[in-house]
Amino acid sequence: MTFFDLARRNVSRHWLRSTLAVIGIVIGVIAIASLGIMGNSIGLMFGDMVSDVGDTIIVSPAMGTGGGKLTERQVADITRAIGSNVAIPFSSTADRIAVGDKESAAMIYAIPAGDIPSLLKVESGSYPKETGAGCLIGSQLAANSRENGLKLGARVRIGGETLRVVGVLEERGMGFDINPDYAIIVPYSWYSNHYNEEDYDQVIVKVRDVNDIDAVKESIEQRMNRREDTVNVMDTRGILESIFAAADSITVFLSGIGAISLIVAGVSILNVMLMSVTERIKEIGVLRSIGTRRSEVMRMFIYEALLLGLAGAAIGGVLSFVTGYAVTAVFVGNPDYLFNPTSLLYIVFGMGFGVLTSVASGLYPAWKAAQLNPIQALRHE
Repeated sequence: MTFFDLARRNVSRHWLRSTLAVIGIVIGVIAIASLGIMGNSIGLMFGDMVSDVGDTIIVSPAMGTGGGKLTERQVADITRAIGSNVAIPFSSTADRIAVGDKESAAMIYAIPAGDIPSLLKVESGSYPKETGAGCLIGSQLAANSRENGLKLGARVRIGGETLRVVGVLEERGMGFDINPDYAIIVPYSWYSNHYNEEDYDQVIVKVRDVNDIDAVKESIEQRMNRREDTVNVMDTRGILESIFAAADSITVFLSGIGAISLIVAGVSILNVMLMSVTERIKEIGVLRSIGTRRSEVMRMFIYEALLLGLAGAAIGGVLSFVTGYAVTAVFVGNPDYLFNPTSLLYIVFGMGFGVLTSVASGLYPAWKAAQLNPIQALRHE
């Protein structure tokens, strides 16, 4: 404890120099923690935006074949190829819609009424019938009902025909198949009559067991592309893996930028400690002459660097929490991401890295102090 008290006394005695060194550590901890939190939050945001489509295969017509459409026969072939899994054909378009005197534009998805429950969940109301004049609206369209007039029970005019909103969908998030939150879902029979369209844009295949995705893809390829490429088969699981890998790379990159600032702070502490050794050569000589061992002298200076690191890490950790909250709120749009354990770990990591950098920066000055010759140190002026 004696050497720890000596280290604490020296830090207090040179408070301005110590404060500047601590500020360097604080800035480094904030940088590495807040940038790490931002990168991690981006990954979490992608995870929230992309709904659970990891069990999905999307089949679309190959470029230059079939006029960019899938026929009923091709859909039937895909259905046979996937066995007990579910095939959901759909078409889509954008159109002007009107509710009362309010007009706007919206995306329209057409899905066979019997297939809609396999893909989308209704939050309120019911599913439309194939032969009826009902439709579903996405959660965000319903949330903006004051502006667009779309709500449960409303009547929507599309190209002179009227549909009644019979259900509101649960929020689904962005997907690689369809994005229904801002869309209107209509039965395919109504869409076919209204737009004089018989074929489909794509087929969504929902695989019951994600482990069978590769086998299902291969089965579709063998059946549909036996002679020539008539369809493209895309596995959303692979896309998800690529996105999350990219998000992880962003996190590592941003954390690396923060680590550079901590290394700069470590150089500052190294300089402070070397100055401390130079100023205290005579004091070290006295300590060595009364029997203080080299390891104890070395430990005294390491304690000094440790105190600077602990002070900087503690202050930086608190400020990192505040900064991380601001970063996630401003740049990601959801401060709740900060409270995810994977985000909070970056604060702990930043603090630990700050302390480790401080101690590492103090090792050489501590060793240099321990190697001083006691007699020469006492003669030093």
